[in-house]
Amino acid sequence: MTLSKSPSTVVITGASAGVGRAAAREFGKHGARVGLLARGQAGLDAAAAEVEEAGGQALAIPTDVASYDEVEAAAEQVEDWFGPIDVWVNVAFTSVFAPFHEITPDEYRRATDVTYLGFVWGTMAALRRMRPRDHGTIVQVGSALSHRSIPLQSVYCGAKHAVNGFTESLRTELLHDNGNVQVTVVQMPALNTPQFSWVLSRLPRQPQPVPPIYQPEVAARAVYYAANHPKHKEYWVGASTTATLLGQRLFPALLDRYLARNGYSSQQTDQPNTEAANLWQPVDDGDGKDYGAHGVFDGRSHAVSAQWWLRENAKPLAVAAGAVLASIAGAAARH
Repeated sequence: MTLSKSPSTVVITGASAGVGRAAAREFGKHGARVGLLARGQAGLDAAAAEVEEAGGQALAIPTDVASYDEVEAAAEQVEDWFGPIDVWVNVAFTSVFAPFHEITPDEYRRATDVTYLGFVWGTMAALRRMRPRDHGTIVQVGSALSHRSIPLQSVYCGAKHAVNGFTESLRTELLHDNGNVQVTVVQMPALNTPQFSWVLSRLPRQPQPVPPIYQPEVAARAVYYAANHPKHKEYWVGASTTATLLGQRLFPALLDRYLARNGYSSQQTDQPNTEAANLWQPVDDGDGKDYGAHGVFDGRSHAVSAQWWLRENAKPLAVAAGAVLASIAGAAARH
């Protein structure tokens, strides 16, 4: 399935900000009909306007992905409005930045309900429609932290590990069915999204992504690519993701000790912590502000990942190189 050849119907959770917001714009650029799911109305309205400005169509549906009933109702509304869903992208999450012993049971449950079960409910709603048609793709937006956990993010890391396990099991079932419904995972690096301004944090200083940091558009392009090439089970985005996942395979105990020494300071700026938190309610509904796709680290973020560019263009580069070598060989033969 190549989305750029004809308009497709796409659902994106967590579409009001960050990666979901950037992915919505990316699909909109290719003329997609995009169902936007998130809790915050201000962010949803702004995301819908951006999708339509980019050339797509948008339907904003306030949805708490922790509720299967809300996710199912949103899927029904998207299909009533746009027709059959071709692609479902699970992005939505929330978290708590704190040592494990400082997180309450209710906080842990809420973050897990959104970040893990939100992916399960989205996948369930998508498959309910895709399997009878034998058509569709599900893209799970993951993280390097789904394979290599770090301190102060036990909620997020645990949920992302769970998404990997759930998706791997699902993939084997889809392979057994021998049909045309696909699922793939895109493991992301540190990204400059608003989460670090509104995540519930008990750290003394403001949270930050661990450098190197990439702009959310890098992630969005990878999500779009994965939706077009879903038979590959897992994509790694960014040299830091590649290094982290390979390091976890080769030197897990060494990484444990390194993170124990450096994992606290590297996840905090020198600025005092703020009071904003989106765990229970969306921040943009509280202040009416649209937070957009980017966080506050634009000055430190990369707009391009050389690793991902090479990954995305590997086949065209190989074809071009083959053509050059063939022409050289032909010229040599003539002489």
